[in-house]
Amino acid sequence: MLRHAANVVKGYRTQDGAGVSLVRVLGDQTARDFDPFLMLDSFDSTNPDDYTAGFPLHPHRGIETVSYLREGAMHHRDTMGFEDTVTSGEVQWMCAGSGVEHEETIPAARRLLGVQLWLNLPAAEKMTQPTYHAVKCDAIESVPLDGAVLRLLAGYYVDENGKSHQGFVGSHLPLDYYELTVEAGHSVEIPVDEDRSVLAFTLEGPALIGGLPLGEKTAVKLVEGDRVGITATDEKPSVVLLMSSVALREPIAWGGPIVMNSTAELRQAFRDLDEGTFIREDVRSL
Repeated sequence: MLRHAANVVKGYRTQDGAGVSLVRVLGDQTARDFDPFLMLDSFDSTNPDDYTAGFPLHPHRGIETVSYLREGAMHHRDTMGFEDTVTSGEVQWMCAGSGVEHEETIPAARRLLGVQLWLNLPAAEKMTQPTYHAVKCDAIESVPLDGAVLRLLAGYYVDENGKSHQGFVGSHLPLDYYELTVEAGHSVEIPVDEDRSVLAFTLEGPALIGGLPLGEKTAVKLVEGDRVGITATDEKPSVVLLMSSVALREPIAWGGPIVMNSTAELRQAFRDLDEGTFIREDVRSL
């Protein structure tokens, strides 16, 4: 059965970091409906002045950040000692866990196009050890479909012949993350687990998803079914990001870059920042 659209959110223009212009799609007002997907920011600009200010050193706790760049580059440095650059077609996956500070610098490019997703961590794993992983292009499989191409950014995909494809798999919540480029006028049906929380986002171009016509930079929650139908409705291909994970159904206490389960935990996190005890693990500093 095809899933249908239950909640549609159109992104709005805002700034974050040191003045990066972006489209904020999901945030604290949508967290319960899109559980476990907390935040979704989209970047799309041909003007380097919109983004080269970047995101100076800042903390995170209680979440995973998953950044995907279709075009452009992003350079990462953190208090775990990792320093790395992802470029067009690649993914940057950081589990903040018990606490990490990082910075993201964005060099000028012909175009910056991509998203950053915040994935919630279960209460029992909020204070897990922080980790970083870059998923480079040579680790991302492209699966041809009829009238489309699926890039397996993370997780698993089972094709129409029953063959299972595996990408990078995180250590906490499961996440199947696909980039679908659907040719103009074509439709695809993508299998999903009936028990999963499923989110689609129109990164580039409009599309018909879950029975509804959606404009560009729009997110939709898809419910009740084992397949997602996507149709490219423009004269050009549509690029759609499809994500599925497991809803946590746990309390959310959100304060800026930190997401915990109670106000007491949130206050403790900011107390740790004030007292210089935020970084819990034995990691190297910048």
